[in-house]
Amino acid sequence: MSAVSKVFVARLVGLAVLGPDGESIGRVRDAVISVRLPGQQPRALGLAVELTTRRRIFVAMLRVTSIEPNAVTLNTGTVSLRRLHLRPGEALAIGQILDTRVRVVDPDLPDLAGIDVPVVDLGIERTRTRDWVVARVAVRTGRRGLRRGETHVVEWSNVRGMTQSSLDLPGQGVAQALLQFEGMRAADVANALRELPTKRRDEIASALDDERLADVLQELPPDDQKDLLAHLELDRAVDVLEAMDPDDAADLLGELSDTEAESFLARMDPEDSEPVRRLLTHSPDTAGGLMTSEPIIVTPATTVAEALARVRDPDINPAAASLVFVVRPPTSTPTGKYLGCVHVQALLREPPANIVGGILDTDLAHLRPEDSLETVTRYFATYNLVCGPVVDDQHHLLGAVSVDDLLDQLLPRDWRETEPMDHADEVRS
Repeated sequence: MSAVSKVFVARLVGLAVLGPDGESIGRVRDAVISVRLPGQQPRALGLAVELTTRRRIFVAMLRVTSIEPNAVTLNTGTVSLRRLHLRPGEALAIGQILDTRVRVVDPDLPDLAGIDVPVVDLGIERTRTRDWVVARVAVRTGRRGLRRGETHVVEWSNVRGMTQSSLDLPGQGVAQALLQFEGMRAADVANALRELPTKRRDEIASALDDERLADVLQELPPDDQKDLLAHLELDRAVDVLEAMDPDDAADLLGELSDTEAESFLARMDPEDSEPVRRLLTHSPDTAGGLMTSEPIIVTPATTVAEALARVRDPDINPAAASLVFVVRPPTSTPTGKYLGCVHVQALLREPPANIVGGILDTDLAHLRPEDSLETVTRYFATYNLVCGPVVDDQHHLLGAVSVDDLLDQLLPRDWRETEPMDHADEVRS
């Protein structure tokens, strides 16, 4: 396949990035554009490349040897592993520029004169000096009566308003950015949002539905969580907190002042706020502070088929789904008497019509809410578990700790933002 010297940015997204020997380095997720002064042709400075570790790095366009329909090839297999960071005057094509509104002054398109139209793509091309510049801009007109909107490709010189100051204006669209996030894991969306300026991040957060935003918020570092929550309208912030897992909501509210936390809790539905309040009574570095109050809980009369249906719930993470806890009614925490647990492997070996009360593991030790991080860590290591029950002195099930919550507490507070000390600065293909 022949290499190209002209390409639209949206077509780059998802392409494999290869070293000169053909080994994969990552995939293109965006392009970094220099948007500085009015009248100055924007340059494509480089690509935002997502590594297999989900980290996004910057790869300069000067390192690009060729762009083909299925891959981008670099002239080196060694790239910097430093996280992508935008400098003043730089913007992400997909994440920021697409959906912004510009004016077109093309005499061949008189119907576009005097109206604001959204940018839907950027055409970049390589110059004789090997620089890449924005040469064309694709814009779309709005629907007019029964006529659908049309897409026009305009020379960059005929476009007005694509400046850094215009990107800072409120009310820019986010459709293209949201499209890019479809199908991505919440943790990867969180990483992408952290790369964006505060204004753009808040616009995208406002456009996400409550459930999706709650999932993403849970994957952000604490300081970013607080900042994003503060930029939401109060009613929306309450809705998002209600959509979060109780333990994650408790962790976030635990970062706020008592007054701020109580303000949110008072506005939440009591059914959602009550488990959060209970979790906040425990120290964050204990089993009670780590646990979720909503593990999989059933009665002994529940059939194997019903228990497996609960396990298959996509909203429950794999660690939490590894154990089903069996109690006397009520089944909401704090439950009736805790009877034992059933391992998923045991469920898979039983006929669907059997009841879980007949295959209980009653010998597995449990955690107490006051147990320390070291005790919880030793518990998981001793019993080779990824999830464990937390039971009080009256033998009520209070919740369960999963290994992902434990790791969040054991790792440094800023682990999402920093590289391990022994991590190389470069990756070789």
